[in-house]
Amino acid sequence: MTQTSDAATMTATGPMLVFGGPYSNLEATVAVLAEARRRAIPPDHVLCTGDLAAYGADPQPVIDLVRDAGIRVVMGNCEESLAADAADCGCGFAEGSACAVLSTQWYPFANNRVDAASRAWMGALPRRIAVAIGGRRLLAIHGGVSEISRFVFADSDDALAEELAAAGCDGVIAGHCGLPFTRELAGRLWHNAGVVGMPANDGTPRGWFSVLTSRDDGIAITHHALDYDHAAAARKMRAHGLPEGYAAALETGLWPSCDVLTPPELARRGRALQPHAVQWRAPTRAPACS
Repeated sequence: MTQTSDAATMTATGPMLVFGGPYSNLEATVAVLAEARRRAIPPDHVLCTGDLAAYGADPQPVIDLVRDAGIRVVMGNCEESLAADAADCGCGFAEGSACAVLSTQWYPFANNRVDAASRAWMGALPRRIAVAIGGRRLLAIHGGVSEISRFVFADSDDALAEELAAAGCDGVIAGHCGLPFTRELAGRLWHNAGVVGMPANDGTPRGWFSVLTSRDDGIAITHHALDYDHAAAARKMRAHGLPEGYAAALETGLWPSCDVLTPPELARRGRALQPHAVQWRAPTRAPACS
């Protein structure tokens, strides 16, 4: 598959592993790629929903690892900003929020450690990937269809319906919000595998990824927790003087700020998520992605 800045395609003829947000966390990125190998899922069936370099201590090593792995990658807002050597991460945080203040600490660290070749590679990543799996067509994006840094959560019915309509497909695979969930609305799917580089604000240090598998009766979607050496990743963050809130989050499983969360998601803070499976019985005929 050739990746461009506009669109690309991906066909899954076997199980497909999806993950988001490596966030400069080398230990977590090594672990999730090892999961793909353990499950005998080839690189061209592995999809990352973006934000390779962010909060953690190893932006360049993570970019190198993902690039060398040969997996599919959707451009996230962090890739967009780093490729342009922008002044900030473009995460969509409200001005003056705790998340925005923290980004003024970690983003310069990442921006100063990414080489020119990586910026060019990130700038050429597709903003969307049309995914064919089990006779269905899904659109892989980072945040929203038209806004790369839009936060879409499991309880955001209006946003989900709007984005699914804009996608013009059977479903969407997205990232950005940092939380794993799968929702079906009027027969269409919204799937977020979660992220590996930060916990899911559930009081555990685990990251999250998913596996999509085509079956005779539909597509099986399994959400999996990822264990890795979070203590080592946190130690390196502290050694580099990165924000303590994010280093502590790797250990406590709680985000340093919840500015972006909806009230229902805020109420679920600290409640441990459980691996689970969802069966998606989609319509027989799939419309082409717009």
